Amino acid sequence: MNPKTPISLWPDPNALGAVTDLYQITMMAGYRAHQMEHKNATFELFVRRLPNGRSYLIFAGLEQAVGDLLRLAFSEEHINALKALPIFGAVAPTFFDWLAALRFEGDLWSVPEGTVVFAGEPLVRVRAPLAQAQWVETYLLASLSYPTLVASKAARVVEAASGRPLYDFGARRSHGPYAGLVGARASYLAGFDGTSNVEAGLKLGIPLAGTMAHSWVQSFPTEHDAFTSFARVFPNHATLLVDTYDTLKGVTRASAIEPAVSAVRLDSGDLLTLSRAARSYLDEHGLSSVRIFASGDLEEHAIRRLLADGAPIDAFGVGTELITSRDAPAIAMVYKLVEIDGAGCMKLSPGKKTYPMAKQIRRTLDEHGIIVRDVVTRADEPMDGDPLLVPVLKDGRLVAALPSLTEIREYCAKQRASVPARLRKLDDSAQFEVEYSKALEAEASHWRQS
Repeated sequence: MNPKTPISLWPDPNALGAVTDLYQITMMAGYRAHQMEHKNATFELFVRRLPNGRSYLIFAGLEQAVGDLLRLAFSEEHINALKALPIFGAVAPTFFDWLAALRFEGDLWSVPEGTVVFAGEPLVRVRAPLAQAQWVETYLLASLSYPTLVASKAARVVEAASGRPLYDFGARRSHGPYAGLVGARASYLAGFDGTSNVEAGLKLGIPLAGTMAHSWVQSFPTEHDAFTSFARVFPNHATLLVDTYDTLKGVTRASAIEPAVSAVRLDSGDLLTLSRAARSYLDEHGLSSVRIFASGDLEEHAIRRLLADGAPIDAFGVGTELITSRDAPAIAMVYKLVEIDGAGCMKLSPGKKTYPMAKQIRRTLDEHGIIVRDVVTRADEPMDGDPLLVPVLKDGRLVAALPSLTEIREYCAKQRASVPARLRKLDDSAQFEVEYSKALEAEASHWRQS
């Protein structure tokens, strides 16, 4: 089976060499000046601690991270601009010739996209010449942290919705158009059913969903005119936004459309009371097939409360809270050197300690497929449990077949089902304790004492 070509989401995927921090390039110049650029280095990417309120994360973003990693290069314009920076004034001109020809030629292991992961576990391992491994730090962190953030938020919303369809409405609230595209993909793989983001639908095959705006209703002389006009253009597919003026009157007018509309959308107000009244009116008029769709600053807690109170809502649109993960808008994802030329490296800073040597995660499930144990081991250490890190790149080439987005979504659903019940509670951020093998602890202890 030929490896699937990763889909890039960048407008120009061949101009990404400078998507990094300046200090990465100064270190690369320094390594080269000291003939260190070819040392064999291993770095690992992990999350130091979980955001408040989170008990687990959904790892996401690997396809784009890997695909773009293989295309990283500096353009001629990049090289000329770097040469002109004062900090590089004393750097040998040959450095820039080397930089112009640089490509990532290392190895990469990763947990699969959609995997449930915890703090302190190596999610990606990179082994490459030191300068190359240094170069990709910023890019990998930027490529993986945000999708993981959104996928993790989406998983919580999926948990709260108890099987009801969910749609990403976050494009207009995202931190830039690219973030909206990445967020649509991340939420879909984590269990959302579709998106309003047309580019995500066309480029990635995510089911598209959309209704109408208040401006449509306001553009017509009456709400009745707006509804009937929309239903004529989109027969059998019309979802009518009923809260532009008076929500319950809007429901009344929407119910008079023939043939019957697909759904009515509630976007403001007391969604519990309004959904009950709307359902009652629709059922009384023989329109039990018309669904009720709700949106409006929704997140997992609001959705859970609505459903716990018996709100007859059939589907939800979630935007701002999903795409920004407003309650926990950042992940402490880091990328650290753990081995160089076969010797372990570790960091001893308070609160930022790392473990030396290349590592693996060994996961054990119980007879019901629930996670009971994760042990971080040395990569070459035999131990019970399924290894989570799998090879993806070898010598800068894709060696593992990448799954489709649909396959990732299906895999993620199984992963979510493996989360212990105590970690699924939205209000209780119970923590899963990740273990470290005795051999790894001994290695770290040796370093602390030296």
